[in-house]
Amino acid sequence: MTEQSGTTNQAMIDPVATTSRLTAAIRAAESTRPDRLFTDPFAAQLAGEPGRALLDQLQMHGSPIIPVRTRYLDDMIDEVVGRGVRQIVLLAAGMDSRAYRLDLPTDTVVFELDRPGLLHLKSELLGAATPSCTRVPVGVDLTTDFTTPLVAAGFRAELPTCWLVEGLTQYLTEADVHRLLDRITELSAPGCHLLIDFVGTSLLESRAMRPMLELLAARDMTWQYGNEEPETLLESHGWKTTVTRIGTAGTTLGRWPFPDAPRGTPEVPQGYFVHATT
Repeated sequence: MTEQSGTTNQAMIDPVATTSRLTAAIRAAESTRPDRLFTDPFAAQLAGEPGRALLDQLQMHGSPIIPVRTRYLDDMIDEVVGRGVRQIVLLAAGMDSRAYRLDLPTDTVVFELDRPGLLHLKSELLGAATPSCTRVPVGVDLTTDFTTPLVAAGFRAELPTCWLVEGLTQYLTEADVHRLLDRITELSAPGCHLLIDFVGTSLLESRAMRPMLELLAARDMTWQYGNEEPETLLESHGWKTTVTRIGTAGTTLGRWPFPDAPRGTPEVPQGYFVHATT
């Protein structure tokens, strides 16, 4: 499709949903690096001019956060699928392209949940691209009950599932985060995996991060929720957890220019990746 058509449909997407085009622009830039952590051949088209413009406005060129997060979660999905899980649910799927770019087994079913308008735009932007597995888009508002439409779309709660919640929780209220986890837990049989990320309250309160957070807030993309103890949160919903600081993941990948400081280090904002299991 043409960028002009995509820009027209972009007008139907709310500001928070537009951040998915920003992350696609960052993935596109990462894919051009000689030391890239992954290759996303769909990212540039999914980003379009709105994603590239937002990347410029927020001055996020060269930031390692999204590339490290993407690679870390790619690796975790590969690991979970390697254990035999064939049902994946992407909550706030946005412009995620994993159903297309990852080498998933053909019998894998990927459910992509997001607002209907965003999923429609994404489908138009992808055009005739073919996923490597079965992809099932489900148009929902994730702050309401998404379980009924997900089951209606063919989700089987008795099967081991990999839930992916990427780049979402910071845009929610604390109450919405708890409701989201309640609904995931309700549909999770033994043997399920949850991959989820959190920004720390230290990041929300960081002086260094304040300019970017103010730019986001001015665009109605306000970050609201942070948590420095995600293991406590997830365990209260019945999950066993392994928590990795984003700085540790980035350092391991050789792409973290900041100190990998422990929690509670003054003036060091934290973020967390969580792998939880039932």
